[in-house]
Amino acid sequence: MSTAPSSTAAVHVYGIPNCDTVKKSRQWLVEQGVEPVFHDFKKQGLDAATLRQWVGALGWEALLNRRGTTWRKLDAATQASVVDAASAEAVMLEHLSLIKRPVVRWARAGQAPQWTVGYVPEVWQRLHEVA
Repeated sequence: MSTAPSSTAAVHVYGIPNCDTVKKSRQWLVEQGVEPVFHDFKKQGLDAATLRQWVGALGWEALLNRRGTTWRKLDAATQASVVDAASAEAVMLEHLSLIKRPVVRWARAGQAPQWTVGYVPEVWQRLHEVA
């Protein structure tokens, strides 16, 4: 019979490896006995369909990082153009650093995956326990 390690293959972390939040998140998962699959979207890219799935699950407002350096470096017209999911997706695909990190996919056999964004160990603990 399989135990908690069977859930490890079901956790996918999307982010940038040198991001402090991603580092902290990956470390927390490892400490819980989870070896997540890591997707470096700066090196491996990110397709529009995946981002659209994230927006559908989490909302574009949760994914768009308006506090970071990348957002502040955008010109005012580009910032003002982000008014809905479609415009947010377009800007995030052009500037992947605008996506809050990490995005984590929690999959369980026979169930739709659940998604989280950011470092949220209190939520992750619950998801890990039921995986």
